[in-house]
Amino acid sequence: MIHTISRTTLLLGCATLAFPAAAETAPENAPETAETSAEAVDYGDRNIEVRGDVLYSDQINAVKTPTPILDVPQSVTITTQEEILERGFTSIGQIVDYTPGVNTSQGEGHRDAIVFRGVRSTADFFIDGARDDVQYYRGLYNLEQVEILRGPNALLFGRGGTGGVLNRVTKKGVIGETFAGGQLAVDTFGEFGVQGDLNLAVGDTAAVRINAAYEGLNNHRDFYDGERIGFNPTARVELGEETLLDLSYEFIDHYRFVDRGIPTGTDGRPVEAFEDIVFADPEENFTDLQAHLLRANLQHAFSDNVKGVFSAFYGDYDKVYSNVYVSGYDQANTPDVVTLDGYIDTTKRQNLILTGNIIGDFETGAIGHTLLIGGEYIATSSDQDRFNTFWSTTQDDNEIFAVERPLALRGNVGVNASGQPTTNDYTADLNDFTQVEIDVLSLYIQDEIEVTDWLDIVIGGRFDSFDIEVLNVPANELRSRKDEEFSPRGGIIIKPRENISFYASYSESFLPRSGEQFTDINGSANALDPDTFTNLEAGLKWDFDQGLSFTAAIFEIEQSSPQPNDNDPATLDVIDSRIQGFELQLQGEVTPGWFMSAGYSFLDGEQVDRLGPTGLRPRELPENMFSIWNQVEVTDRVGIGLGLTHQDESFIDNGNNAVLPAYTRVDAAAWFEVSENLRLQVNVENLTDTLYFPNAHATHQATVGAPFNARFAVTGRF
Repeated sequence: MIHTISRTTLLLGCATLAFPAAAETAPENAPETAETSAEAVDYGDRNIEVRGDVLYSDQINAVKTPTPILDVPQSVTITTQEEILERGFTSIGQIVDYTPGVNTSQGEGHRDAIVFRGVRSTADFFIDGARDDVQYYRGLYNLEQVEILRGPNALLFGRGGTGGVLNRVTKKGVIGETFAGGQLAVDTFGEFGVQGDLNLAVGDTAAVRINAAYEGLNNHRDFYDGERIGFNPTARVELGEETLLDLSYEFIDHYRFVDRGIPTGTDGRPVEAFEDIVFADPEENFTDLQAHLLRANLQHAFSDNVKGVFSAFYGDYDKVYSNVYVSGYDQANTPDVVTLDGYIDTTKRQNLILTGNIIGDFETGAIGHTLLIGGEYIATSSDQDRFNTFWSTTQDDNEIFAVERPLALRGNVGVNASGQPTTNDYTADLNDFTQVEIDVLSLYIQDEIEVTDWLDIVIGGRFDSFDIEVLNVPANELRSRKDEEFSPRGGIIIKPRENISFYASYSESFLPRSGEQFTDINGSANALDPDTFTNLEAGLKWDFDQGLSFTAAIFEIEQSSPQPNDNDPATLDVIDSRIQGFELQLQGEVTPGWFMSAGYSFLDGEQVDRLGPTGLRPRELPENMFSIWNQVEVTDRVGIGLGLTHQDESFIDNGNNAVLPAYTRVDAAAWFEVSENLRLQVNVENLTDTLYFPNAHATHQATVGAPFNARFAVTGRF
């Protein structure tokens, strides 16, 4: 059935950063109806694919305006819920493995950590466009899609986003439909999960949707266990023909064992002989998070050409992180012992984020405009403290233990390498205790200008006022700083054909010296201006007729970092470092029944200090990364998948002394559609059982990759 969709309805379906509630694909588990069929809708002079009354997934929600990916002047990768299901993804890290230009960092075993084009981040995460900056592992059970943008993104996201951002788009209620779905899964390590998705129509103008999941965690490493619970009820209500309201509450309860990997040897590489040893306290290496997230989004079409989007987000996070890890290892002189260090820290954070956007579509003569005017207010209260390990034998935070499986340590009680009993006291050595208050006010404007059918120009800027107060509780010392930054963005898109675009763009971002987690403002750092980042990028996007898309981008990121002069601390040296590279991505249906996703990136860079280029390569910057996934429908009911991901060697540390070896991992999948409503599938990771080390946090903390693992799942939809 073909629907007639008014311009007003289309505006209500447009993707927005502030709270992109309406921009979602039709639910994969919804029955096939006219509401989920695809059609083409004319939006100005643009041809945009629509499913039902919402923009389809060739839209990126995070750009705030109804802009197809083809017209976004930067690199973007979208992973839909259908791909998450078919690929058997259970973590953000697995999605990153198959995304060009980005790779994972270890995150100390307790958080998502991504390296965007050589820039490490643990805070550039967003959920429905709202900042989600607490350090934890994020689930996938309630997602419509995952969007990864590369390059500085201050106009869209404010501070941070220096190398890129990751935005999760959650599922919303579907008005007029009732459906249910779920999945049961278990893998060969013993990890299992169950998730459900229920949508209930409430009359003709409202819907309630509940997504929930439970995961019993397990893997190949000793002592590893945990559980993760997610519960996310939502409601969608049409308050009138021009107004749409979305409400959401999410509860997260996540506990898991923390494993920080193994040390490197005299050759600077992980010691393979230690692959089965867990350098941890089986009872005291853990992370525990409870979070309550509340979201509200109101969209209103003031006219056929003007839409308002107003959102509120409140997040309450309570987290504890405890661990010991290898801080020293001398393979040449003392190969049978390691030095352990550790700490326990807590974070209690509340984020309130209020956002308002006005999107207008109008013409001045023959020139079309999509104008975005918006503002954002963020109030953050964050208390964090850290206690170091304190060993009874050494009276400090380091102790030496014999290398054995398991270590002679459990529940803070152990025997050191000299055979002496030792205990750890996590209450004796306070490292820091800070209470932080942050107020951020942002104003931004952007105009997407359609000069002709083949030429678009994007220009805009954002002003941020970042005001922080940090109370050093033990010293009763209050430190404060206020930064005011303007971040411009500009781009040009040339479209010789409707399905081809060439673009060039420039953007800036900044990161205050308080750091991602607001703990680094102390001493002389109070006087330091923020680090600033600029991105130059040019690229090609080409959508082929059969549903295959190709993108290519070349870029350069420059970081300017003020540092006190060695001879005159009252003056600053501005140190510039550069990372450059290019990315290629091919994704879509090659022939009927054959889907391919392939990506390649080349990254290069050099560390620079006040004396100039150092000759050192930035850490966690593999020169070459490549991934490919092929998925073939053998019959109407049977399909197979095969892919691999490759990462060149990279340096673990800034001194370029420790190396993360190159690796290639092969993955596979197979599935059988028992009926229209029941699917059986198996996803295999590391098909060749290769020993590899995917990431690290520090010199002696290299992650041991999982061996062969098969995940079996039963998925139903009703």
